[in-house]
Amino acid sequence: MGNLLFFATTAALMVIMINSGLAAVGRDTVRGRPIPWAAVGLTALALAGVVLQLCWSGAMAALDHDPAKTGWWRVFTSVFMQNGGVGGAAWNIATLTIVAALAQWLWGGWLTGVFFLAGILLPEHIDTLLGFGSGPSTDPRNFAGSSGATYFLGASLALALLTSTRTRKHQALAIAVPALGLAMWFAQDNGHGLVSAYGFVLALLAWAARRWMPRSEPTAA
Repeated sequence: MGNLLFFATTAALMVIMINSGLAAVGRDTVRGRPIPWAAVGLTALALAGVVLQLCWSGAMAALDHDPAKTGWWRVFTSVFMQNGGVGGAAWNIATLTIVAALAQWLWGGWLTGVFFLAGILLPEHIDTLLGFGSGPSTDPRNFAGSSGATYFLGASLALALLTSTRTRKHQALAIAVPALGLAMWFAQDNGHGLVSAYGFVLALLAWAARRWMPRSEPTAA
């Protein structure tokens, strides 16, 4: 029962993130938008990782992020390994594709990449800073998988919606992401929730920086 609830809340959080992104982008505009190449690239890497695992039995041992093993590359390569079986891999890749596409349409390609990279590198360091290092890890990947970085990136969709709407329904939807994420962390030690809260805060900082960054005035002819 505990595992079922864990998976249900984890899936529910992702659904809220995606709905936040769709509300921010505009559901009716999706088909007319340009190809989100950042999403295409990340999806291609994730698919390549699965193919590598199918073709090479030692891929996981060589590329996961087991702290007992050495290798600076592991923190990056582990993201594109999947250890949740066929269903878990399909879920991770599908949600990565959708979230990255929505993020690119909202934030642009380069900032989407920055958020995804931050989702790979920051949680462990924030854990240490906040004193979570000796407790349950906020890294939900269990040494492999793209879900941690995807949930981190997905939280940016909620922030984008929150800062672009005056509709209370949409505001509540956006706020539900960090609220549910923190509740999942405290109630379940569910790392997907905490990395989502981290991602929401980073997106808030990025939004504030873009809002208050001085813009150059056009030069008069």
